Amino acid sequence: MRRMAITDDSTVVAVIGAGAMGSGIAQVAAQAGHEVHLVDADAGAAAASHEHLGTTLTRLVDKGKLTADERAGILRRIVIGPAADGDLQELPPVGLVVEAVIEKLDVKQEIFRTLAEHQDESTVFATNTSSLDVGAMAHDLDAPERLIGLHFFNPPPLMRLVEVVRTTQSDAQVLDDASELMRRWGKTPVLVTSTPGFIVNRVARPFYGESMRMLEAGIADAATLDLALREQGGFRMGAFELTDLIGLDVNFAVGNSVWHQTDRDPRYEPVDLQRRLVEEGRLGRKTGHGWFEYDESGHAVDAEPDAGRAAELVGGPVETDPVARTIAMLVNEGVDLVHRGEASAEDVDTAMKLGTNYPKGPHEWLEELGAAEVVRRLRALDAAFPGGRYRVSPALEEQV
Repeated sequence: MRRMAITDDSTVVAVIGAGAMGSGIAQVAAQAGHEVHLVDADAGAAAASHEHLGTTLTRLVDKGKLTADERAGILRRIVIGPAADGDLQELPPVGLVVEAVIEKLDVKQEIFRTLAEHQDESTVFATNTSSLDVGAMAHDLDAPERLIGLHFFNPPPLMRLVEVVRTTQSDAQVLDDASELMRRWGKTPVLVTSTPGFIVNRVARPFYGESMRMLEAGIADAATLDLALREQGGFRMGAFELTDLIGLDVNFAVGNSVWHQTDRDPRYEPVDLQRRLVEEGRLGRKTGHGWFEYDESGHAVDAEPDAGRAAELVGGPVETDPVARTIAMLVNEGVDLVHRGEASAEDVDTAMKLGTNYPKGPHEWLEELGAAEVVRRLRALDAAFPGGRYRVSPALEEQV
């Protein structure tokens, strides 16, 4: 069936979900010139989001990043129509729907089933899920080849990366058009198979997991491990301060989802210490207490690192070196993902640098360190901590 090219400037977009992600995606699409219908199941949420966007855009005008006319045009293109409070039957014909609701598979499936009943078969459906199986959302859907993933990163107006996620049924032209559309929206698309966590949330698991395991083992405190990753590793933030910023509950949910979707692969097993903090309601900055404790201004009051201990750890045995452990595992994950045919090496490196602000991509680290060194580190870790977490990717083994 011939499909309408969603790359046309006249393409009408619908965004389902008016939370932080949905509102941000709506802003991006409207800034690119599209008419956007904003929808949310909670009565009044779409209208409230529109009002909040007005305030956000006013600040951009005040900073000289938008003109008053541009602000007015963006707000005018974001439509709060008859479907705004969740009645998808009232949504007018659109060329692209981006779903950005709660991370529950059954909720998303129901949305797409309803849309399929009331939109034309040429309408492209996209989910903004960060870790759920996109293929499962297309199950039993009429024309499942038109459903793909468009995983934006928070906040969508600022983050350049978008993971374009394909299923076994996705139409190649739809994927190409979606990638071109993202470029027109000022984004950098990377193509990935619908694998647990896609690129970023799959490859990034060791960044958090290695630091948490070292803390749990008493090797160093959280602030010291963060300092080592920042100062010696070149990462913008350490694992603990970043998790506190994201929210321990959000980070744990993504990691737990990847673990379960990979049949509880030990590579992704969550750390009990993080689980307990989440259960205690210590979720990070938003609750005033996570790995660190925060004052009213959001400043961590108990995050003084031991610089001497950090310097002592880095360059020492890999078992107690937070930088060496973390980078070896990131390389292993990135290489393994490419080995499975789920993304290209170039897209993996692009995704990790843009989506997580890592100083290098896994394959750039591999080229710098050499496969033999990475394998040496992983084998040492596997000997010290047996059980499968540190098993070496076959693709790395082949390079030694």
